[in-house]
Amino acid sequence: MSAPRPEFLKFTGHKSFTQRLVLSTLTGRPVHISKIRSNSPTNPGLAPHEVSFLRLLEAVTNGSSMQISYTGTTITFVPGLITGAVPGYGAVGDEGDIVEHSLPATCARGVTYFLLPLCLLAPFSKSHMNVRFTGPGVITSATETGDLSVDSFRTAVLPLYDLFGIPAARIELKVLQRSCAGLKGAGGAGEVELRFASQVRLPKTLHLNRSPGKIKRIRGVAYATGVSASNNARMIHAAREVLNPFVSDIHVAAQYDQAPLIADNTEKAGGKRRMGIGFGLSLVAESSAAGVLYSADVVAPPKGGVVPEDIGKRCAYQLLESLSLGGCVSGAATGTILTLMAMGSEDVGRVRLGRDIIGREEVINLARDSRKFGASSWGLRDVDEDDTDDIVVSVKGTGVGNVGRKVA
Repeated sequence: MSAPRPEFLKFTGHKSFTQRLVLSTLTGRPVHISKIRSNSPTNPGLAPHEVSFLRLLEAVTNGSSMQISYTGTTITFVPGLITGAVPGYGAVGDEGDIVEHSLPATCARGVTYFLLPLCLLAPFSKSHMNVRFTGPGVITSATETGDLSVDSFRTAVLPLYDLFGIPAARIELKVLQRSCAGLKGAGGAGEVELRFASQVRLPKTLHLNRSPGKIKRIRGVAYATGVSASNNARMIHAAREVLNPFVSDIHVAAQYDQAPLIADNTEKAGGKRRMGIGFGLSLVAESSAAGVLYSADVVAPPKGGVVPEDIGKRCAYQLLESLSLGGCVSGAATGTILTLMAMGSEDVGRVRLGRDIIGREEVINLARDSRKFGASSWGLRDVDEDDTDDIVVSVKGTGVGNVGRKVA
């Protein structure tokens, strides 16, 4: 007898695209997504960054299959086993231990659009999840579409994996070439390498429902690519003017890089041009309570017209706003925390979140999608211990585990 055909979970629209594919891959449930920008008269169907993410999924899994309609508005995806970078199966490098993934010049999303879901899959991988992002579409800075910079991702998201028994010390993120968004917000020609060597059998249950504590220090990175290095000092000075009255321990590193040089047939002189020019600021506030981090990211728009002082002040105010939302997890890391809790051991974990963060569209969509993929509903209750407006979210793990890892 032939095996029964899997029942597809059906979704519509392009929102939460990577989230649904990640949940599909982790739970082994195939999905059918329709009406992807079907009403757009100019760009219907999958966007370049979504097609590129599908190719990335195909590279780090074994047995995944997908079918995309002629217009790109409908896709069916059947997940395979998460393998990571397996020598002899697409991995390259001196030791054949890394997957190279090239992003097209039309990609308008930051590289963290790919890194966030990739790191959710990595703990459940059979082998180490080593991926190098190259090509004219790699943007390492924050973007106007809301993507984090690689600096905020490295300092405000990756350390949270320690809370689940996934050693962050074995996760390495290298920025080999910085870049900002190019003309019209697409393409940057940067280069980023992720080496995720923390594969576990099952993530631990999280209990992060205590008081978030007080902010003890602020760290950050000011970056300038292809513009004057003095922009970094101007951004740092403007940010410190806002933050110094609140915290004395502030250190912001300055990072200057030349803009990447790429081939361009339209240019006569040498056929090359600079790409990914811009500057921005990333700030992370660390609390006295272990594992509590808040982040802020601001980048100069590709069209220009903004001075560094405005970027510095805006980032400082954004960090203060992130603190004012409360909870123990910033909005940028909420999806990562809640997904790992749902995939963890079959016990009830708890995390304290701000009320306004819980009410965000992406968090509500995650709750609905998790429920549809077989996870239990979340439990919500107000925090009674203090006068804050925070909510404790209880999530029961599904015990998905890492089927590719032998039991120690």
